[in-house]
Amino acid sequence: MTELSPTAAQAATQTATQAADIRIAHDDLADLLAQIFERHGCSRTVARILAGNCAGCERDGSFSHGVFRIPGYVGSLKSGWADGKAVPKVEEVGPAFLRVDAANGFAQPALEAARPRLMEMVRAGGMALLAIRDSHHFSALWPDVEPFARDGLVALSVVNSFACVVPHGGRSAVYGTNPMAFASPCASGDPIVFDQAASSMANGDVRIAAREGHALPPGYGVDRDGIPTTDPKAVLDGGALLPFGGHKGSSIAFLIEVLSAALTGGQFSFEVDWSAHPGAETPRTGQLLILIDPARGGNAGFAERVLTLTDRVRAAGQDRMPGDRRHAHRARTEVEGIPLSAAKLAELRALA
Repeated sequence: MTELSPTAAQAATQTATQAADIRIAHDDLADLLAQIFERHGCSRTVARILAGNCAGCERDGSFSHGVFRIPGYVGSLKSGWADGKAVPKVEEVGPAFLRVDAANGFAQPALEAARPRLMEMVRAGGMALLAIRDSHHFSALWPDVEPFARDGLVALSVVNSFACVVPHGGRSAVYGTNPMAFASPCASGDPIVFDQAASSMANGDVRIAAREGHALPPGYGVDRDGIPTTDPKAVLDGGALLPFGGHKGSSIAFLIEVLSAALTGGQFSFEVDWSAHPGAETPRTGQLLILIDPARGGNAGFAERVLTLTDRVRAAGQDRMPGDRRHAHRARTEVEGIPLSAAKLAELRALA
């Protein structure tokens, strides 16, 4: 495995903690993670897809969805909750409508299985819809949509989770964090990509706060009695997150449950029950993906129009657009390598 060291100039300005980081190339990290997935029950194909996803999140600075998630994946595999060797079944149910039965496997391999036919559909008809059911999605959602925007398409995806968010005015969890991701081509180069939960924050960020001893902002969560709390451990121990924006976020969470579970044939977040599988962490639910070809109907200037909008947003005072931070982090780590602590790298090697 090739490990990359920081440059002398960077090392001179790093803190003692940062200086202890080991730098590893993206492909080397993906190889290591693939070994972990394969050792713990995934087929080689599934292992490579999941490893590339996790390594990409770590590379792009989405730390709550990168190597942080590996123990959760392993827990789900070892407990028998998720099938790492599942073969997705792709079903064509309309001129622009694909359904995939993930067969209790992971959502990313299901998407990959459908991708060739999905692209044929959107190129032929101008749009296509993909409904994935009986699937485990445990990563960020933006990696699912960004590649389509780089191919010139507009992409929107939603996925539900396990019950960890109370509805507005409620006292017990019904919804998942229920993220939505959107990606659009832009004439400036990198696409506009956002990935945001319907909850006040991602569950992974709550877990990181609990691990590192940080309090949550007020108004983000409740304890097991429905009482507001800033203690992330109380949120995780029978409590729940709040939806963002009160009733508006709650409505969006409801919409995502309908699209991700009712429409796909997956489980609602509150139906996920892994109590018989100690160590399981990946929610077994559903995902919906919508693709649109903006070049249809003579709209060849679409990317330039998006750039016009982003320019106006920046001129109005917004200092960065969605995806900018990830793109910048990616460019930096592709040169410098991905920083991992020696302890984390040792942990991953032990799992492999």
